[in-house]
Amino acid sequence: MPRPQMLKLSEVLDELNMSRAAFYRMRARGQGPRLVKLPNHQIRIRRADLDAWLTSQEETAA
Repeated sequence: MPRPQMLKLSEVLDELNMSRAAFYRMRARGQGPRLVKLPNHQIRIRRADLDAWLTSQEETAA
């Protein structure tokens, strides 16, 4: 079974066009994709978690 794709925080920030500070503010409010904290304290985000979070942010037409 292949390992899930893990994105660096910088890659996620580029994709979202978001600053690091804005990302951490969002996380402090309990929002944002799930993170994986590695033993060396680096942060990774699974591609599947990012895609699921982005889908959950879509607005439905009312």
